[in-house]
Amino acid sequence: MKEFSVPKLPLDDWIDQSLAFLTEHFAFFTKSISEPLEDIIEGIVEGLMYFPVWVLIIFFSLIGWRVAGNKVALGTLIGLSLLWNLRLWEATLETFTLVIVATFIAVLVGIPIGILAAISKKANHVLMPLMDFMQTMPAFVYLIPAIPFFGLGVVSALFSTVIFAMPPAIRLTCLGIKQVPTELIEAADAFGSTRFQKLMKVQFPLAIPTIMAGINQTIMLALSMVVIAAMIGAGGLGGEVWKAIQRLEAGMGFQAGIAIVILAMILDRISQKIGQRKM
Repeated sequence: MKEFSVPKLPLDDWIDQSLAFLTEHFAFFTKSISEPLEDIIEGIVEGLMYFPVWVLIIFFSLIGWRVAGNKVALGTLIGLSLLWNLRLWEATLETFTLVIVATFIAVLVGIPIGILAAISKKANHVLMPLMDFMQTMPAFVYLIPAIPFFGLGVVSALFSTVIFAMPPAIRLTCLGIKQVPTELIEAADAFGSTRFQKLMKVQFPLAIPTIMAGINQTIMLALSMVVIAAMIGAGGLGGEVWKAIQRLEAGMGFQAGIAIVILAMILDRISQKIGQRKM
């Protein structure tokens, strides 16, 4: 008796063909902006490297003190001093720059999309399943389409990081606006506020703590993705981890991993406190 077989759905072929089509027709544009973006990122890193290390360490510690208090300031001072001592300062600045730029772009795009999802049911029905898809897709997959569009290097890493890190900014912006008490919205209606006035003077200000929580999560996801993106030439601390893996140097790998943890803790504590100050 012959075994019954069902023809395989050629999903992989469809994706390859779609990617080939997009690359053929749009890669000229993405590659044209790749070099300016790379110059901007490298310029920021070089600008930071221009200052003496101790000046930057004190500067970031003062930011930590002003925003989050003495404990975070002391932790920042000790943590960054350790990274300097471990000869990982330049790699730290590369990772920091990429995370900040990626977070800025993700928030710049994500917050308006989150607002749209909050005020439009149709947009919400489309965007929320898309967010589920983006958040559950393995991070490594985002590296694949980045290469044909931007080539190997820091811009591909930036692109994949933005896509991977954006969903929390969208979700929590939408959630924050939806959680604004109905009574306040009705009061704004009673005073004759337009939809834009309600959004900018009532809903958005009250949603800021939740939005900041989304930005905090975006920063953390961006940092995790930047490390993974070292496989396509992102450099930084992720590059140190990747080199350690290739050379089977456990000490170097753990050292770079500890540096990533220190940077993550500093960014996490400061961004959390910024959100709490807005409440």
